[in-house]
Amino acid sequence: YLADIFETLYRENGEVLGTRATPEQWNLVRARIPEIEYDPVSKILQARKSSETPRKLEGLVAVCTGGTADIPVAEEAAKTAEFFGCRVERYYDIGVAGIHRLLSKREVIAVAGMEGALGTVVAGLVENPVIAVPTSVGYGASFHGLSALITMINSCANGISVVNIDNGYGAAYLAAQINRLAV
Repeated sequence: YLADIFETLYRENGEVLGTRATPEQWNLVRARIPEIEYDPVSKILQARKSSETPRKLEGLVAVCTGGTADIPVAEEAAKTAEFFGCRVERYYDIGVAGIHRLLSKREVIAVAGMEGALGTVVAGLVENPVIAVPTSVGYGASFHGLSALITMINSCANGISVVNIDNGYGAAYLAAQINRLAV
């Protein structure tokens, strides 16, 4: 059934994107669409029919993480934003504990934060919209991302929006919409 859906979307649209895929699902889809690509970090499946002209990526979506444990969700966001035509820059492991690494990268507009404070910090430093993505990884009493979600929702910074826990796709889609308005 999954392979049927992917094949139909690919045939009708010339491209297809899937999130949260497993290697087993990739193998099922690859039997129908040999050019489908799979990234095991982001768990993204994607395929595009080749074109004469290379795809132009526009605008800028910056994806940063509080820590390295957030990278899978951040990569889901980054690869999705690229799929939707955005130029993406990645800044990983620049959390509140390493704020010195963030201060030189003030153009960051999209955040995947581990314990939740990074979205507020970034929103306080930049003039661009910030999309905060709480992640389910963490230490101490993170409650599988609930504490980060609550922290981000309660942010006092202006220009910040929050998506659900581990929702890199949703953050990227919102960033792509904002990006299209700015380009």
